[in-house]
Amino acid sequence: MKTRDPNIAYQLLRHEIDRDTRPQFNLATFVSTYMEPEVTRLITESLPKNFVDSKAYPVSSQIEARCLRILADMYHAPREGNVDPVGVSTVGSSEAIMLAVLALKTKWAIRQDTSQINHRRPNLIISSAAQVCWKKAARYFEVDLQYVPCSNDRFVLDPLQAVNLTNDDTIGTTYTGEYEDVKAVNDLLVERDLKIPIHVDAASGGFVAPFISPELEWDFRLERVSSINVSGHKYGFVYAGIGWALWRSKDELPNDLIFHLSYLGAAQASFTLNFSKSSSHVIAQYYLFIRLGRMGYYNILRQIIAVASHLTRSLHNIGFLVLSKADGVHGIPVVAFRLNPKYRIGFDEFGLANMLDKRGWHVPAYNMAEGAANITLLRVVCRMDFTLTHCEHFIADVKSILLEET
Repeated sequence: MKTRDPNIAYQLLRHEIDRDTRPQFNLATFVSTYMEPEVTRLITESLPKNFVDSKAYPVSSQIEARCLRILADMYHAPREGNVDPVGVSTVGSSEAIMLAVLALKTKWAIRQDTSQINHRRPNLIISSAAQVCWKKAARYFEVDLQYVPCSNDRFVLDPLQAVNLTNDDTIGTTYTGEYEDVKAVNDLLVERDLKIPIHVDAASGGFVAPFISPELEWDFRLERVSSINVSGHKYGFVYAGIGWALWRSKDELPNDLIFHLSYLGAAQASFTLNFSKSSSHVIAQYYLFIRLGRMGYYNILRQIIAVASHLTRSLHNIGFLVLSKADGVHGIPVVAFRLNPKYRIGFDEFGLANMLDKRGWHVPAYNMAEGAANITLLRVVCRMDFTLTHCEHFIADVKSILLEET
């Protein structure tokens, strides 16, 4: 392969990647697709800094610690006596979930009779609608999964079914997507005196509920919640590449999982699946914290929810069945909808998704999880750059497709 002028190489690649969907028209992704120029510049300037090298880049580690303190306060982590929350930045919620499963499994192993440990496997209780990374974690770390199925009128985990599935080898329960009733599960565990920890998968809702529904109890206010993960690159408003894992206290994170190393010039502890990574996304997250503050997050989320509410009303008026609660109080600003079976149209949800794709909109169509797999739906994730104007264009295209096909 010959050497090329940098501008020519840039133009060659630019022409090729321009064929991708424009990020603001990708209504499938939860990942942030817009950041201000100032923070984009900070990201570029920080890319050469290897976050793990705390001797050379101590400020990056200090900024991570500040972010973790902010998140711990958001999630009401206890700070009395010897109880002090701990956490770590990750490349996303998937890595954070892997670390949480490792911590849960290791604590389970410590509690067991070592003579029996090789003949038993721990289990996790999850909703059938849980994100695929939970299935990956279970397979990679040899953990059994117990599924609580959805139903045609319930797309979230049923607390009583979940607790009824627990046994001596249950190491935790998990929640994702539309707000689950974490408090109901916690209260049932306490009532039955079951010492089973809850891990809350707050990948998206962890940056929505604290600002929009601060009275909602789902976090460390509940005594059985031992760990939480959240994605900074979703409603934390950072570009893809940042997640967070937090534990109620050091007791929830076994020492066996923490590696101590010194070959980068200073003694440091490490609990990650990925070793080398840029400091840029941790710095970007802190920029958002100091740039927006609590009121800034609240205002932006209210704007996003207003767009989601407008989209919900418009789709309902057109005749679609809206299945989601995108008000920020009962769920994140995601609008899930399906065609009304009463209408005789020459296409289904997958066909509508294909027609929208031809107009530049990337909208996923899929079947619901086990227990409600007969239901097909489409989903629009409302983000910061899906403005009311964009929403109106999308609604106009949906109406146009329906007119053309009827």
